[in-house]
Amino acid sequence: MSMPSKERSQRSVLITGCSSGIGACVAHGLRERGYRVFATARQEADVQRLMSEGFESYLLDLTDSDTIANALEAVLYRTEGKLYALFNNGAYAQPGAVEDLSRACLTASFETNLFGWHDLTVRVLPIMRAQGYGRIIQNSSVLGFTALKYRGAYNATKFALEGLSDTLRLELHGSGIYLSLIEPGPIHSRINANALQAFERWIDPQHSTHREHYVQQLPRLLDQQHAAYKLPPEAVLKRVIHALESDRPRRRYPVTMPTYLFSVLKRVAPTAFLDWMQIRVS
Repeated sequence: MSMPSKERSQRSVLITGCSSGIGACVAHGLRERGYRVFATARQEADVQRLMSEGFESYLLDLTDSDTIANALEAVLYRTEGKLYALFNNGAYAQPGAVEDLSRACLTASFETNLFGWHDLTVRVLPIMRAQGYGRIIQNSSVLGFTALKYRGAYNATKFALEGLSDTLRLELHGSGIYLSLIEPGPIHSRINANALQAFERWIDPQHSTHREHYVQQLPRLLDQQHAAYKLPPEAVLKRVIHALESDRPRRRYPVTMPTYLFSVLKRVAPTAFLDWMQIRVS
């Protein structure tokens, strides 16, 4: 599976959402492995920090098509029009009961977690088709195939991502371009802190039917250690490396025990039992 370091150094990888967490870990890990990494972020301050760490870094806001186009143009200029891989990663989790999600709230989630990814991906595909090879890696979630209470917005974006990715994978058959989905469960990152900001922006707990639940559960968003079976982001990096270097990359890479558990239950358990399990986990 492993390729020579000289060959990796000739392979460029564009990564979104590199300010922290999984994106930052994968950017550092791939660079250490010899890849030419283009690390992007949506805040200029994070771009400057990444550059100070030695990365080729550009501003890329997934809600802004201009920044997507500009970042990709800059990357292709530096690589003479070649790109080996795209790792779509930048996303955020929007907590809240489904009945508390406004249309604007859902739109914001889809803009970042799906539409921006799609925008970037379809811009990259002609490059990969012309060169005859490439890897598209989508960072999905266990919540891309199993639902949990109060995570409806994130569930919806990740379920949609999985459906769109599965369709694209079929359409890419025989092109030399491989698409893989990474499906992490709980990973140490800033996702909880960012989710709390999203909750405070969009949800009005005082006027919600679910107010008591919010009072009980919001402290969990401040507790970075609360989730059982939480793994470091290096667990995702390991799967990304396999998806980049294997002659036969997997279509799906589960990460963490909850992902393996629910992938099995989704296939074999009756819906009523699965509902019971999901309510308990929630």
